[in-house]
Amino acid sequence: MKEKGKIKSILIANRGEIAVRIIRTAKKLGIQTVAVYSDADRIMPFVRMADKAVHIGPSPSSDSYLNMDKIIEVALKYQCDAIHPGYGFLSENHVFAQKVIENGILFIGPDPETIQKMGDKLESKRTIKTFDVPSVPGTDFPISEFEEAKTIASEIGLPVMIKASAGGGGKGMRIVHKMSDLEEEIQTAMSEAKTAFGDSSVFIEKYVQNPRHIEVQVLADRHGNIVHLNERECSIQRRHQKVVEECPSPIVDAKLREELGKAAINVSKACKYVGAGTVEFIMDQENKFYFLEMNTRLQVEHPVTEYVTGIDLVEKQIEIANGNPLNLRQEDLFPKGHSIELRVYAEDPEDNFMPSIGKLEKYQTPVGEGIRVDNGYEEGMEIPIFYDPLLAKLVVYDKDRISAINKMINAIDQYEIEGVKTTLPFGKYVCKNEFFITGDFNTNFVKEHFSGIFNKQKKKLEEVAAILSSYIIDQYEENMISLAEQKTNWRNRLK
Repeated sequence: MKEKGKIKSILIANRGEIAVRIIRTAKKLGIQTVAVYSDADRIMPFVRMADKAVHIGPSPSSDSYLNMDKIIEVALKYQCDAIHPGYGFLSENHVFAQKVIENGILFIGPDPETIQKMGDKLESKRTIKTFDVPSVPGTDFPISEFEEAKTIASEIGLPVMIKASAGGGGKGMRIVHKMSDLEEEIQTAMSEAKTAFGDSSVFIEKYVQNPRHIEVQVLADRHGNIVHLNERECSIQRRHQKVVEECPSPIVDAKLREELGKAAINVSKACKYVGAGTVEFIMDQENKFYFLEMNTRLQVEHPVTEYVTGIDLVEKQIEIANGNPLNLRQEDLFPKGHSIELRVYAEDPEDNFMPSIGKLEKYQTPVGEGIRVDNGYEEGMEIPIFYDPLLAKLVVYDKDRISAINKMINAIDQYEIEGVKTTLPFGKYVCKNEFFITGDFNTNFVKEHFSGIFNKQKKKLEEVAAILSSYIIDQYEENMISLAEQKTNWRNRLK
């Protein structure tokens, strides 16, 4: 293992905007960076920004960014002291973390045992049992038989949620409202889980209807110090994945923030957490919250927390990996001002947020005080089909929530993208929506509000089409009659 406190070079096992983000902090700290890249990413900004860039393999992530042995080989060749996994790819893979450590390299993240424990939803539920953390009623063991599932569902009451134990990103999740659908939905969830994660284990929880998705950022060192950096509101989602996040949440007051923070710290203690992590909760309509899962890595939405606390989370990750104690006091970590993030995806919001692959014919990002763009692309680049279509994160900060909302609208108006569809129009719609402005929304926002807009437009178009169709048919029939009359007249003339 490299000597603690002496990180001089970091290999970044990731790509795009998060690779750029890590490089910037490393440069600030005087740390050398080594980037790895695939065929598709050979001209990406992060490749040029790193002190050294090494080709890692073909475009598919399985042949490049998920190639553990190749990444470690590169780290050893260029004498990297540490590896930062970013998020996605290998960031929550305990096998990779273990291999990194076994090769004498620091892993900038929690211990492999912690990653494994919290990566399994059932194991994580069992882990927090004795630490006074509210959990959704349900099982903490896999369901193997339908009759067993039926009994449990009857006990906790419908609706219930079937979840993949090793799942994430909405895969292997099914909501059951009727007992007659239970068996089929369990089989479907198990099949999805097997395909996505190689593990068909599922469990049952009470389905919390119309929930908020609230998460708490934590930092923990190897000296027993743990702090939370307030909560983030992450309820604006599509396909169970976040699109708009903010800090703090518009519905969390000081008392609730303290309760959420205490629960998050207890989760961290339960799994012996080290590093930067996020404890996720769902909250019902009465503001009762329940543990959902823990993400053992940096979150995509970490910039909103950085804005309201003034803390560089990547810098803290590096300090903790170096073995340094946290120099933060909980009483100093209350939110100052308000920050909102929009994930700028190359997706078409009007087509159910389907990926929009193509060339960035025009690409200009906004600038200004309180505007931050964590960006991974440049004008003229192609959006590769091999990876998540996240182009950038547009983040704003202001003195209060309404000011931040208005700043986000102005920043979106400044953003110029041509060649692909993006989530920018969706972000603007959200910021102008009365339910978002008043804070009266939940994870069903897209279905209840945004989808409705296009359903109404579709209905209007269908009505117009029906009217035009009817008119055309009428005209056709009239013309046919007219033609028939003309033929008769001609026949009469010929007689």
